[in-house]
Amino acid sequence: MFQRCDVSYVPRAVRRRCSGALAVWFLCSGIAAAQGTPSTPSIPTPSIPATGTSLRLVFPPVPGVNENDALPAPAGVRRITLQQAQQLAAAATNPLVRLGQLQVEAAEQHRLGVKSNYFPNISTQLYGLHFDSTPGDPLVVQRPFAGTTLSVPVNTIEQNQFAVNVVAIQPITPLFAIRQLVKISRADENIARAKAGMPVAEQASLVEKNYFDLLIAERELISAGAEARLVQATWVAVNDSTAGRGVTDQQTNAFGAARSLLLAASSVKALTASLNEMLGLPADTRLELVPPDPLVENVSLKDATAGATAGSVEIIEAEQTAVKAHAGSKLAKMEYFPTVAVMGGYTHQDAINAVLQEDFTYIGVTATYTLFNSFKRERGLREARAQAEAADLGVQLTKAKVAGAVKTSYLELERSRQLYQLARRMVSAPRVVAVSHVSGIQEADPAQAKLEAELFRADLEYRQAYAKVRSLIGNQ
Repeated sequence: MFQRCDVSYVPRAVRRRCSGALAVWFLCSGIAAAQGTPSTPSIPTPSIPATGTSLRLVFPPVPGVNENDALPAPAGVRRITLQQAQQLAAAATNPLVRLGQLQVEAAEQHRLGVKSNYFPNISTQLYGLHFDSTPGDPLVVQRPFAGTTLSVPVNTIEQNQFAVNVVAIQPITPLFAIRQLVKISRADENIARAKAGMPVAEQASLVEKNYFDLLIAERELISAGAEARLVQATWVAVNDSTAGRGVTDQQTNAFGAARSLLLAASSVKALTASLNEMLGLPADTRLELVPPDPLVENVSLKDATAGATAGSVEIIEAEQTAVKAHAGSKLAKMEYFPTVAVMGGYTHQDAINAVLQEDFTYIGVTATYTLFNSFKRERGLREARAQAEAADLGVQLTKAKVAGAVKTSYLELERSRQLYQLARRMVSAPRVVAVSHVSGIQEADPAQAKLEAELFRADLEYRQAYAKVRSLIGNQ
């Protein structure tokens, strides 16, 4: 039905349209090459019998996904694995890691600062004064026999004064309030520690998604290139009976193939630049991504549900919030207690030497109590009780929410696991490749590249579902 085309026998209009289609093809090929798209993995080449017959060639089973790990990367291309990419991204996002560490450190230092209130508070005071006149009045005494008066100055307060006081105060009743404040600060510290690793996990998830998206885009680029080559192979074969309509169809197919190739190349370029930015690499770095090893997980619904009740960040935060609310309720009750403290100190002074010695020590007890403050204590106590009850209810609702989320996520994990296993079996099945009837050149099957793209999509969905389950169960 088809024969090798002789250009001399083709009408001028037909040749003009073929030339236009060929120009579109070479233009798009040049654009794809100029964008620096990564080198596509080579396809195994089977033995090809004599040309001129219609053939269906079966490839051997696909080896493991990491069969090219030991091969050297092409010149100017950086080979990288998913684990290496996540490590580079973690180093590049060090400020986020440092931010989490600083928040934990701040919460810890706040707790230690509150705890220091258990111990005595030692303070000192110093002052010096000079009066512009002699303080005090003279003491006048009448002399009964002499009939005169005698004036004796009495200076209870000196004109030049200097005093140094050192005092230590040990709270007594506030110790109970300090204990509740320590509970609140420790709860804040536990929440900060639970959230400290979240930026790192989120960044690793973003890198993983970009990594797989780039793998998928590369396979789509392979498929688009293979389809474009198949369209190009048909340009040199013309059916005599439908020449006019056939050329128009070829032009349409050529434009569609060139458009798909251009879009695939642009997607690869954009995803490569995005991944380079995450890894802290130059934007023009060419990457060769190594497909990761298959994910191995063994999580049951029972274990996931049990782990979520103990390791979920949401539950930890809800439980610590309840601890803070109950401590606040006890603090509100202590507003009814008097504030009692023991104090003692040493003073060196020359201000009132007529009454006190120059050096002396003292010890005593101080107590204060608020008799009435317009029912402020009562309102605060009721507010604290309501907050504690709401916090307890929040813990129950959070546990129920996390349990439902774990069940949903686990079912999604099972579904994605089955889809991934199905896609892996399809990719590992014997493959078929087409051979051009005209040139006899072996062409890669676009369907194979599409299957590999679907495999990576299923793998990404599987990993994301597993990561979501792991985030719900924490470190269990």
